[in-house]
Order: sequence, then structure tokens, then C-alpha cells
Amino acid sequence: MAEALTQYKLIILYMLDKADSPLTNTQISNFILEKEYTTYFTLQQALNELVTSALVRTESTHNNTFYHITPSGKETLSFFPDKISDAIKQDVISYFEANHMELKQEIRVLANYYKTTAQNYDVQCQIKERGVSIINLTIKAGSREQAEAICQNWKKQNEEVYAYLMDLLLQ
Repeated sequence: MAEALTQYKLIILYMLDKADSPLTNTQISNFILEKEYTTYFTLQQALNELVTSALVRTESTHNNTFYHITPSGKETLSFFPDKISDAIKQDVISYFEANHMELKQEIRVLANYYKTTAQNYDVQCQIKERGVSIINLTIKAGSREQAEAICQNWKKQNEEVYAYLMDLLLQ
């Protein structure tokens, strides 16, 4: 079992290393479970151990956890170049190609909210390109429902909002 768990960890590190941007738990899980490499619980154990050993770091929003490979993770992966078969490597690349736009969009557009000391909600809306924030907008909302609606609508309409703001500000 220990050798199998090591294999799953290496696959996760490989995925994170090859991805254009951080991956969500769902994206990693979808790939691993779709290919039937292991079970959901074993996958979560592997992810947890990678985080605990600082080979992977997480970034959380109210509805998602993003996984980033760390320099230690990259170094560890480099020690085991032959432990991941070419077939698995190709499966990872094919998965990224088949889901590229979906993966890119999910990572690029972020929306999160939190309760303020004044008992309102602040909604932080971002667009990131290659890890760099190109817009970071914080909006006050009067209720949790409004905050959730802003987050959902930001994910759907961010391009239009960004274009409108740029047009308005560059006049």
C-alpha cells in the first residue's frame, strides 16, 4: 500500500507541475477517479500527506481549495523521473488538453466572501492571469445571499464587467 500511495503522490505532483495554474481538489479528483487509479479516500490521504510534508501548498476560498506544487515538491518529483509511466504522463497531458479551457477559466476567475466586523459581507472578485492579479475588486454586500449571488455572477459575467470598467476608466 505504501508504494501505491507514493505512486499517487507522484501523479499528483506531476499534474501540478505540468498544469498552467493551480488545480482544485475537484480537478485532481476527477482525473484520478476517472482513470480509476485509486479511491477517493486514498486520493485525499495522498493530498493530505503532500500538504503536511510541504510538497504541495493550498489556497482556499469559500468554495474551493487550490493546490500548488512547492519548490520542494518539484525537487522531489525530479528524484523519481521513472516512477510515473509514460502512459500515465500521456493521460495527464490528454486530460489537460481535453479540459484546458475549463481548467484555465476556473483558476483565472476567483470570487470569495467573508463577514465583516460590521456584520456585512465583503466580496472579493479577482481575475488572475498566470498567477498575477489583473483586477481585484472588493464589493460590500448586505447579506450572505447577496454575497453568494455576487460570487456566482462574477464567475459568469467577469469578462463583461472587466471590459466595461476598462472602457469607462480609459475614456
